[in-house]
Amino acid sequence: MTTALGSATPPFCPNPGCVHHRAPGTCWRWVRNGRFSRLSTPRRVQRYQCRACRRHFSDQTFRTTYWLRRPDLLPRIFHRLLGCSGFRQIAREFAASPQTVATHAARLGRHCLLFHELHRPHGPFTEPVVLDGFESFEFSQFHPTRYHVCAGQRSHFFYGYTDSELRRSGRMTEAQKRHRLRLEVRLGRPDPRSSETEVSELLRLLAPQRQELVLHSDEHTGYPRALMRLRHLTVTHRTTRSRAARTPANPLWAINLLDLLIRHSSANHKRETIAFSKRRQSAIERLWVLLVWRNYLKSFSERKHDATPAMRLGLLERPLLVAELLRHRLFPSRVRLPARWARYYWREVATRAIPAGRQHRCVMAR
Repeated sequence: MTTALGSATPPFCPNPGCVHHRAPGTCWRWVRNGRFSRLSTPRRVQRYQCRACRRHFSDQTFRTTYWLRRPDLLPRIFHRLLGCSGFRQIAREFAASPQTVATHAARLGRHCLLFHELHRPHGPFTEPVVLDGFESFEFSQFHPTRYHVCAGQRSHFFYGYTDSELRRSGRMTEAQKRHRLRLEVRLGRPDPRSSETEVSELLRLLAPQRQELVLHSDEHTGYPRALMRLRHLTVTHRTTRSRAARTPANPLWAINLLDLLIRHSSANHKRETIAFSKRRQSAIERLWVLLVWRNYLKSFSERKHDATPAMRLGLLERPLLVAELLRHRLFPSRVRLPARWARYYWREVATRAIPAGRQHRCVMAR
């Protein structure tokens, strides 16, 4: 059987080990195998069996709410994550536990990562790009982090990011300096060249092929060293003082506006907050949600309600709705993630102060 009545037609076998998982074709055979009932909508769910691998699955297998007890929370938490709410605030509003909110936020982050990898431009850059480092912290202010973000200068498309650990710097009391020393003795000291490494990794990820690139950035001393590692790129690097007025006339306006949106929309990146991320992995997942919202859902101008950054690049014809974004479940076995971003998906980014952080190894709910 290759077709089914109505919309209940499985598009492919969900088993990654099946030959019909990535390219089912016309020879894929499956059969209906009963139904099961549940408390949430839809109440009755059709079950199937793949005739090739004998794996059982259902319509629910292909939904983003797969294996969730509160499927109604997923789109609502999506909005709250962009509304500058902390996990406990969201949990109180929806009568759920903070861990439930954290689980949904992690799933949304993984889904948005796969969605962006499917829809982002994979060819050479068609516009100058702007690079900057967005600084925040994890666990405590003794563990600062930097997110290296890259955006299109004309389209304001948020192409992607990587992250780095930093050593706490700036003005500190003597007691704070002693505490930092104790932490570094116990947990180790971050790599001082981490920013240089991660910037080169980001540009290599976004521009893997030989091309000419116009790059705008501030006067960070690590950027020229990072560019020297990218032998396949011919880069015209133009710098602007970080203290220059942050107006639309500034060449770094696209990234300055993005930094403003991140701090405005994310409670965990406020300058002074108790909603900070305890793990960098959690902050990374939350930032993927903002990336997809910024690129594919949010209008470029709030007043004009005009094209999104993805529309300005010609990737989409209209803004997406949250329901459309979350309509279909995306499988990591069907989306080839770059190695650097695959670590984000599988939750392999470690926090020094939490060495036993949970990784993503769920078999049933990927």
